[in-house]
Amino acid sequence: EEVDQVESKPSMLVVTGPQGSGNHMFAKLFNLHPEVQGWEMEKYWVGHHTEPFSELWWDTSKIKDFGWSLRSDFYTTSISCPYFKNKEPQIPKYEEFITEVEKYCNVVVAIIGRDRTILEHEQTRVRGEHTTPAALEQFEYLYTLNPYFLSMELAFLYRENYLRMVGMDLGFPVTDDPDIINDALCDESNKKYIHEVDEQPLDLEIQQASLIDS
Repeated sequence: EEVDQVESKPSMLVVTGPQGSGNHMFAKLFNLHPEVQGWEMEKYWVGHHTEPFSELWWDTSKIKDFGWSLRSDFYTTSISCPYFKNKEPQIPKYEEFITEVEKYCNVVVAIIGRDRTILEHEQTRVRGEHTTPAALEQFEYLYTLNPYFLSMELAFLYRENYLRMVGMDLGFPVTDDPDIINDALCDESNKKYIHEVDEQPLDLEIQQASLIDS
């Protein structure tokens, strides 16, 4: 009995999050595996116009001409919401982009999370306004695609152990070499936003409970 052969398609991991949530960091991490074609960064931070799929996000009509089957079995693309082009904020065309890419790839979506207060400070400092609420509105569509959720904090804390589990969960090649990962995570980006605080109301109660527990 003949069994129909289903043509295998490459996989694309779409990584996105609010501005400042770790798009560059995760783009760099997912591109470290030799089987993955993604964003090669010559410096710690580069503009989104250097991302290999940036023009496809801007003009989705070009997706059909990319030559998917000739390049790689695994792709990753990263985009923040909003992103900037020609010095103006742009909302990613999530549904349009993903629907078109799905004709050529199996698409997996991963949404990055970071502390919301840090995001507000980061966006206001760099972009002059808090843009997370606008991103969350756009993610309503992505939530319907059963996305995977990534954490900038977990990447910094658990490093190769976290990334190993991410790769297993996604079925996507992710490096777990600690030396390579430590080099990519050289900047502890939250430190500049964290400062010592004065004694808090619950401190004494927690300390007393600790004495009782011991």
